Amino acid sequence: MHAALLPIRHRLDRVGILLSGLCAVHCLLGIVLVSLLGLGGEALLSPSIHRVGLALAVLVGLITLGLGVLRHGKLAPLVIGGCGIALMSAGILAQHGPLEALLTVAGVALVATAHIRNLRHHA
Repeated sequence: MHAALLPIRHRLDRVGILLSGLCAVHCLLGIVLVSLLGLGGEALLSPSIHRVGLALAVLVGLITLGLGVLRHGKLAPLVIGGCGIALMSAGILAQHGPLEALLTVAGVALVATAHIRNLRHHA
């Protein structure tokens, strides 16, 4: 059973890394497009995009990082991912702007790091 779940967990960890990267790009690109060019504010700054992104991060993180702890016994990826999710959550609560971007990008960097560490522990 564990061997059958391993490829799924690896894929989900990679999805977590990809989502983290896309979130960082969305955040930074959103600031540039809205602040400098005045483009796409309604779509890029929509609270629903941020809520869905956070929900996906929590879901993928709980599955992959939680199962990782059961598989390899290392808590560090789960703790790092949890700190990242906390920063992302704080970013949602902050006003749009540099603080939101800083919190979100720091959070997604931690989540991506957690997924990378989780993959390394499986190897």
